[in-house]
Amino acid sequence: MKKKLRNIINDSSSVFALILILALWQFISSSGLVPKYMLPSPFDVVMAFVNDFSLLMGHAKTTLMEALLGLSVGTALGFVIAVLMDRFNLFEKSVYPIIILTQTVPTVAIAPLLVLWLGYGLLPKVALIILTTFFPITVSLLEGFHSADKDALNLLKAMGANRMQCFVHIKLPGALNHFFSGLKISVSYSVVGAVIAEWLGGLSGLGVYMTRVRKSYSFDKMFAVIFFISIISLVLMYGISYLKKALMPWENKKN
Repeated sequence: MKKKLRNIINDSSSVFALILILALWQFISSSGLVPKYMLPSPFDVVMAFVNDFSLLMGHAKTTLMEALLGLSVGTALGFVIAVLMDRFNLFEKSVYPIIILTQTVPTVAIAPLLVLWLGYGLLPKVALIILTTFFPITVSLLEGFHSADKDALNLLKAMGANRMQCFVHIKLPGALNHFFSGLKISVSYSVVGAVIAEWLGGLSGLGVYMTRVRKSYSFDKMFAVIFFISIISLVLMYGISYLKKALMPWENKKN
């Protein structure tokens, strides 16, 4: 009984904190401590979202298409690079520093270059998302491959297993936890990367919508789309968690 009560309190604490923040926000905005054009109230933000709901859904469709396309390619690329680095030590020593170097360049700085080289279409947006999503996948998988059970690998080798069999039966299942941890990060990066890429040009997308409402000083709509992007990222991350549970049922039994 005490454990159940403690779980309820733990689960409700974040909700209580969120309600407290919203109440404080509403008070600051309504009392005039901060002008409404600078900090619209939560009610104004909700109304802006409701009024522009159909428009936001149309822009979200474009952003999600770009994000999922870039995430798919980035995940595949990260997987291939991680496998090659695990298989060939020289390849890992040569490529790993370059991969780290790609992440030191700010996304906002490289986005204009991609537009300059690839134009204003879909390609530069997807390229930017690939650059931001493949890194967590690569690093997480490589760490998972390196942390494979050495005794289990030696046992399989003693039984005559080849490299592929060791990879399929030991390394890959053992790295799934790491993979999904990296995928959660990448899926949030994919949405943010798509929005940043859309800032630089395009006909639709949440980034295009943000640029338009910012120029018209509609900050209630600006806050609405910011929260909408956060909600999309959270939903996608929860989706990855459910996918992990479906593909790794043995982890559920441990818990």
